[in-house]
Amino acid sequence: MQEKTAPPTPRLEDRILAVLSRNAVPVFFAVLCLGGIIAARLDINFLVNEVLARLGRNSILVLSLLIPVMAGLGLNFGIVIGAMAGQIALIIITHYRLTGLTGICTAALLAIPFALLFGWLTALVLNKAKGREMVTGMILGFFANGLYQLVFLVLTGTVIPIKDEMLLLSSGIGVRNTVDLINVAGSLDRALDFLWNGLILVNWGPLRLGPWRVPVFTLVLTGLVCAATSFLIRTRLGQQMRAVGQDSRIAEVAGINVDRIRTTAIIISTILASWGQLVFLQNIGTMNTYNSHEQVGMFAIAALLVGGATTRRATIWNALIGVLLFHTLFVVSPLAGQKIFGIPQVGEYFRVFLAYGVIAVALALHAWQSSLRRKTAKQHGEKENSLESRPQD
Repeated sequence: MQEKTAPPTPRLEDRILAVLSRNAVPVFFAVLCLGGIIAARLDINFLVNEVLARLGRNSILVLSLLIPVMAGLGLNFGIVIGAMAGQIALIIITHYRLTGLTGICTAALLAIPFALLFGWLTALVLNKAKGREMVTGMILGFFANGLYQLVFLVLTGTVIPIKDEMLLLSSGIGVRNTVDLINVAGSLDRALDFLWNGLILVNWGPLRLGPWRVPVFTLVLTGLVCAATSFLIRTRLGQQMRAVGQDSRIAEVAGINVDRIRTTAIIISTILASWGQLVFLQNIGTMNTYNSHEQVGMFAIAALLVGGATTRRATIWNALIGVLLFHTLFVVSPLAGQKIFGIPQVGEYFRVFLAYGVIAVALALHAWQSSLRRKTAKQHGEKENSLESRPQD
């Protein structure tokens, strides 16, 4: 009988092509970033400062998308609702004039009950729309935005007793379009910097390493969220979420309460999104009451896809790499467009195109990768069948 020979070791070129094929999306956007940097002739120190600041302020929002993907809910466009919970908490602490680290910690605590309620209500709807969670989450975001505007444009100052003239419109009804967060602006990094001042006498603000400004505390918070997410994945709850994400019917046969697991995943995601919005807005220093939350889901999902995630698989590294690449391109693209075409408005059109086009490009590349994998698996299967059908000696 003829013995089966071991498959030949793949060549170096084949292995490199396989790696590039698996990581086609991040590689594609890394090349775009490099081309944009060269075209814009950017100062590298300016770019590093911008990317570090954006990494600190945006990462938690992107990380909030991971748990629903793991539980089979796809990309959670409903994190917009979590962002609203964070903004409600910021309006409350601004009304009561809470400042500094006390104010931002109080806002984080106040955001939890709102995010719990909103996440639970979102999960009730998504559990009725299995298989259509992403489009349902997007529509829910629009619906929740309408209710949010009703509360803060009509009910605030009438039904909700707020008398603070700094918050209300001149008519006394409705919250102002822009809320100044000066009481808590940059409070996270200033809180850590107080410790640094006590130890090595550095200036207030982010830690300075030569020409670079490092937002230490927001990066530490991001690391803690990464560690907590990694820990959750390894727990019994995390294993149940994985089982539900892989096949909900088999998970249900195994005795897992699928709806409860999906609800838990959405609630965790909503709470993380509310905290992510708090970190984002305290870093910016102002809050656009009626618009700050609208693009949160779009930008976070775009960043996650750029990092190589799909609607069925996303990791912490996908989130972090995606934030780096997406926001590097977000900084570079307007300047590159202005340099290439010489028209300032074109640079802004580049930014708008990037925000909406990146999702389509990333999904198209993922579809191409999936098609390529299926084709390769089919060819491999046909080859094995042909070998098995040969007459044996």
